[in-house]
Amino acid sequence: MDHLPIFLDVRDRPVLVVGGGTVAARKAEMVLRAGARITVVAEELSEDFRGIADHERLSHSRQPLTAEAIAGAALVYAANEDPEIDAAIRDLARDAGVLVNVADAPLNCDFIMPAVLDRDPLVIAISSSGASPILARMIKARLEATIPAAYGRLAAFVGRCRDKVSARLSPGAPRRRFWEGVLEGPIADLVLTGADAEAETELDAALAAITKGGEATARGEVYLVGAGPGDPDLLTFKALRLIQRADVVLYDRLIDDGLLNLVRRDAERIYVGKMAKDHTMPQQEIGRLLVRLAREGRRVLRLKGGDPFIFGRGGEEIEQLARAGIPFQVVPGITSATGSSAYAGIPLTHRDHAHACIFITGHGKDGRLDLDWKTLLQPFQTVVVYMGLLLLKELTGEFIARGADPTLPAAVIENATRRNQRVVVGTLADLYDKVTEADIKGPALIIIGTVVTLRGKLNWYTPGSAASAAGGALHGVSVDPLDVAEIDGSD
Repeated sequence: MDHLPIFLDVRDRPVLVVGGGTVAARKAEMVLRAGARITVVAEELSEDFRGIADHERLSHSRQPLTAEAIAGAALVYAANEDPEIDAAIRDLARDAGVLVNVADAPLNCDFIMPAVLDRDPLVIAISSSGASPILARMIKARLEATIPAAYGRLAAFVGRCRDKVSARLSPGAPRRRFWEGVLEGPIADLVLTGADAEAETELDAALAAITKGGEATARGEVYLVGAGPGDPDLLTFKALRLIQRADVVLYDRLIDDGLLNLVRRDAERIYVGKMAKDHTMPQQEIGRLLVRLAREGRRVLRLKGGDPFIFGRGGEEIEQLARAGIPFQVVPGITSATGSSAYAGIPLTHRDHAHACIFITGHGKDGRLDLDWKTLLQPFQTVVVYMGLLLLKELTGEFIARGADPTLPAAVIENATRRNQRVVVGTLADLYDKVTEADIKGPALIIIGTVVTLRGKLNWYTPGSAASAAGGALHGVSVDPLDVAEIDGSD
């Protein structure tokens, strides 16, 4: 270890930042966040100081730096970005016995600045000992994606409750086990959702139960989580946190191995997927199972493709939970319509094509379509059909029979956002034949409207493309229009 990692208390202590440019501004911002009183020594301050120049704890000095000024500082930052000037400041600081940081010169530093993940009061510092600051920042970015901002609230809650726990529980294993239960259980969930008062009530009850010689009654909970259309990278931070906390997961047909791999290894997995005319478990039975598992004190994850409240029957499930008095959390997911259209390069709205977008289900009762055709046939709108593949022939036929232009563009997107995504583009008149020829099996989404023609104006990187495999996001460049009958994607 080349550097001793410490966290230094500089609240209300004087710190010198020498320099007026971008690097000096970044140093000053960081130290201000830690509560220090800063003097910036520079002829002029650059535009980078705009947001902090008037801060009550920052003063600007144009006077030449003196040994006396340095001697009174807790820390010195040499950030002129001129090696000779910064080296002279370093010598002055070391002569005065003050720790100094020289920007971009780790060998001349008494201390270095790590990449910082700030979830105040929880702070994580990442350092490469100056070898590769860019790598440290990359690791910080990955941590940003896995440690929610609300963890700062959780750390503050624990800090507020430490004294009462310490007063009632012995040091060592009893106290440690208690805090592990708090941080891994429903009390932490309450804090992370902003319900601090309720969390403290639960904590007091748990303390009372333990100090009376018993154990706090385990309280189960259900997490109704939208997993998005398929790509695990489209999960929200909150969804990922709850997925990794659950004791048991009930998952649908649309949840693939990439998502299930995020579940704890010791969590029980129960498949409850449904296909047309093939329901592994009836909907009412799924609801009853959620209630039973939660009453056993388990944290139950109900993992659904897309969004739970858009044709996901999430409303029915939370009705059963509410009637049974089971606590639950709902985490929205990117619905299949937005995920599919984005990865296929088809915008759902566009001011030249569609001023509105309607989501419908093609999962007709008893094989019949019962739709508001007057609403669906309005101009300048996009119609997105969920679960309509089995009735595609009837659906497109009804559109035409009720007055839609047979040449109206339409598309079917299979396995949206996954590496095996495929897109079939055609018209109401020929889409069914093209889908049949392509042997599309689903899961699939149907998009109807002139926005489909915009796909031909952009060359979108699909999830299975070489660019995507290299880590590229969805980008577009202008190309010649593609044939509207195009079928693409990786096999």
